[in-house]
Amino acid sequence: MRRGVKAALVGGVFTAMVGGAGFGAYTLVNGVNGVSGGGGSSGADPAAVKTGPPSGDEVRETARKFLAAWAEGDAGQAAAYTNDATTASSALTGYRKDAHLTKVKLTPRRASGTRVPFDVSATVSYKGRSKPFAYDSALTVVRGRTTGRPLVDWSSAVLHPSLEKGDTLVTGEAAAPPIRAVDRAGVVLREKEYPSLGPVLGQLRKKYGRSAGGRAGVELYVRHADEEAGTHALLTLAKGRPGKLRTTLSAAVQKAAERAVLRYDDSSVVAVKPSTGEVLAVANNRTDSWNAAFLGKVAPGSTMKIVTAAMLIDKGVTKAGGAAPCPATATWQSQTFHNLKGMAPNESATFSESFARSCNTAFVKLVDEEGLTDASLTEEARNGFGLGRNDWKVGIPSFDGSVPASAGPDRAANAIGQGQVQMSPLNMASVTATAMTGTFRQPVIVPRSLDDRELATARGLPAATVTQLRRMMRRTAVSGTGARTMASLTGDIGAKTGSAEVDGQKTSDSWFTGYRGDVAAAAMTQRGGHGGDAAGPIVADVLRADTP
Repeated sequence: MRRGVKAALVGGVFTAMVGGAGFGAYTLVNGVNGVSGGGGSSGADPAAVKTGPPSGDEVRETARKFLAAWAEGDAGQAAAYTNDATTASSALTGYRKDAHLTKVKLTPRRASGTRVPFDVSATVSYKGRSKPFAYDSALTVVRGRTTGRPLVDWSSAVLHPSLEKGDTLVTGEAAAPPIRAVDRAGVVLREKEYPSLGPVLGQLRKKYGRSAGGRAGVELYVRHADEEAGTHALLTLAKGRPGKLRTTLSAAVQKAAERAVLRYDDSSVVAVKPSTGEVLAVANNRTDSWNAAFLGKVAPGSTMKIVTAAMLIDKGVTKAGGAAPCPATATWQSQTFHNLKGMAPNESATFSESFARSCNTAFVKLVDEEGLTDASLTEEARNGFGLGRNDWKVGIPSFDGSVPASAGPDRAANAIGQGQVQMSPLNMASVTATAMTGTFRQPVIVPRSLDDRELATARGLPAATVTQLRRMMRRTAVSGTGARTMASLTGDIGAKTGSAEVDGQKTSDSWFTGYRGDVAAAAMTQRGGHGGDAAGPIVADVLRADTP
């Protein structure tokens, strides 16, 4: 039998399993200093204030007291053992009053350093309905900066691992009726089979649950601080009636995207159908629930050269077979730009060759040509590709890209996808689709006919520009920087690689966009290195999938 307190009953409701058996002997692996003290910080004797990581005894005792008070329903006392008593007290109070969680048992497991994992077993009781609810969580003990006391480092995730800052747990009538989302062929799309669709399905449910004809049930759910994120059901007490919602997704392409992003952490990918603008797949491999594939705002690196190339062709600066020398360096308004390490200079290169090799210096030299202004790239992005106008109505929240008019060194940096340019994988998949067809078709994840929303429009590209872009993207896929990635793909293919340097990151973000037949896809892997190293294989896997 485990030693310590077992099933201590307080008030007939909350119980705690807080025995010391879960805290076996271990060696400290790390500790946190510089944390604001909480829970009775006044009156501390500076001479007696401890420093350094909490000891094993301090970790055990602090976790025991915190879990015991939480289990007993004493939010104030439990919060006093944390380094953010005000926030913790509010969250722990809401745990009982808003989430209606009772009969709480908290069982610590063996600690690792200052981190203490624990099991939670509770009952959700709401208006005559009850259901068991169990999950795992963890806490970390740190030392208060001013008091020197060992304290639980408070975060919403201590309460439940699905919670992020500002999120809360709520039990009641669901915020929206459930939906039965289906793909373009009628295949049901469930989060269990397609984990990346969890946030997407939540957003679709929030927006279309009622119009799809559903009836709300009773749930324990996460109410996100970001209202646009919708809600995330954790437990159903009473089933509602789902409404059927048809999406543009393809189950086959989505399955390929789900598997592909698992190759690398912090990866996202989007696939669209260029002939219609329909989104075929959206997948993210992240520890949070953020849909970075649609909402990411990061530099796209050299994949942006598709837009820049269209600008240079449209403005008559050069053409696919025209001159575009690739020197080792190029200077624009006091800033010197370099190429990827190991790229040999080529002063006689054509524009197609410099595009396929992803030569930065060739593009930097060309943005200085007559007829171009600080706003030229912005105008091309808006009018040719529908970017940066803040008018996309995809069906769920998305980012429309940003290509601001920039003076000074950022004019050249923007041209190679750095500077002030920001994109998401959705944006770059759309850019590739527009480059393929010449027509901007705003991406959609639910048919326009569902709610008669007005879609964004743009002028698109001249036929001659499209012909040259396709020729250069095919060269990139066959013999340029994308050749290794696209080698196993047949048919009508094209690609563009990119790596984007981000302040504070030792390794660049990896970008890749490509097309095959009537599918265009773009992927980004944070800290993934060169475009072909991480993002490239993800796109290739998606393009290899059976297409609708």
